[in-house]
Amino acid sequence: MKGAGPATTRVGAGVVLLGVLAVAANLRASLAGYPPLIESVRDDLGVGASAAGLVQSGAILMMAVGSFAGPAVSARTGRERGLGWSVALIAAGSLLRALPTLATLIVASLLVGLGIGLAGVQLTGVVKHHLAARAGAVTGGYVVSMMVGATVASAIAVPLAVGLGGWSWSMAVWTVPAVLAFVVWMPIARRISEPAEPAATLALPWRDAFARRCACYQAGTSTMFYGWITWLAPYYESQGWSAQRAGVLLAAWSITQIPAALLVPALAERHRRWRFWATTTVTCGIAGTVGAMLLPEPPGVGPWGWAVLMGVGMGAGFPLGLAVIAWRTPDGHASATVSGLALGVGYVAAGLAPLLMGLLIDLTGGYRAAIAVLVAGGLLQAGSIWRIGDEPRPAAVRPPGDPASRPGP
Repeated sequence: MKGAGPATTRVGAGVVLLGVLAVAANLRASLAGYPPLIESVRDDLGVGASAAGLVQSGAILMMAVGSFAGPAVSARTGRERGLGWSVALIAAGSLLRALPTLATLIVASLLVGLGIGLAGVQLTGVVKHHLAARAGAVTGGYVVSMMVGATVASAIAVPLAVGLGGWSWSMAVWTVPAVLAFVVWMPIARRISEPAEPAATLALPWRDAFARRCACYQAGTSTMFYGWITWLAPYYESQGWSAQRAGVLLAAWSITQIPAALLVPALAERHRRWRFWATTTVTCGIAGTVGAMLLPEPPGVGPWGWAVLMGVGMGAGFPLGLAVIAWRTPDGHASATVSGLALGVGYVAAGLAPLLMGLLIDLTGGYRAAIAVLVAGGLLQAGSIWRIGDEPRPAAVRPPGDPASRPGP
């Protein structure tokens, strides 16, 4: 990672990158380990689809709170230390999931979601400040680490529940990697920490047009991702699949995202064609979603083709949204404020999606209306891509009220 930015003279950029990857591996695992267990949770606790969806929606809405609060946390603790304490929240929430009640499950999910939301904003600033020269590739790398964690969690959730004696222990297992990530990252953070900035310089740029378009983009891609991560496995269980087989399908969906997340942002960065690659991938995501809705199990091949298309679209969508922010903001602080706004708005939309889908499933007795919500999310993302475009921004994002501030393109 030579020349990767002002990483530090005390810690090499490669060490910073390894710490980032260790943290990132925990930013989806706790969420992905829940959907394959939803039917077991519903049977054990005697709750409906809407209550089961509320658990995931609550976590994602707290991710929005964490994203909005992230810049203020950076101002108080510094982004590097703030990232470590965010992972500690994920560990605490994961541990609380060991108690098999609806109340503790909801509270635990809120803690996990808050930690993930805070961590996402700090990560964007860390990458921009310490690894700026390869922001696209590094962003793809840490998103891949997130997806590996999600893939493993969804694939082994049911076997863990069987082996450990219940769904609650299966979800509590993810305390261990979160604690390990905290132990790995905090010594790095202490050596690379930058002085905290005054909170006023980190206000969210609500009036900036570029930031608002990024927020709409993230709302679309997050709606599709979190809607499917919550309901893909239950959807195919409703088609007669076993819980374990549906968990494998969810894992396949996650695995497909890995090469897309790693390669597409790097290609967009190399060829300077962000809009082309973003449009291509969202088209794949919409096609797979519509296919799964209209023809859940095509003869001969089953739903695996739909999972691949959705995986390509959603795997590339999130890192492309973060990468365009890294490329078009002037420094780590501006990157944190724009990503805080974009991720916060995105997670609000994504948090409502699983809950709305659960309500529609209960009301209609099927999944078609619920999946239509995801199609709408894909269309919002596609429209935002064309508004963001490929041209570099003519002006840096500045805090609201700055006399030099003016809207982006």
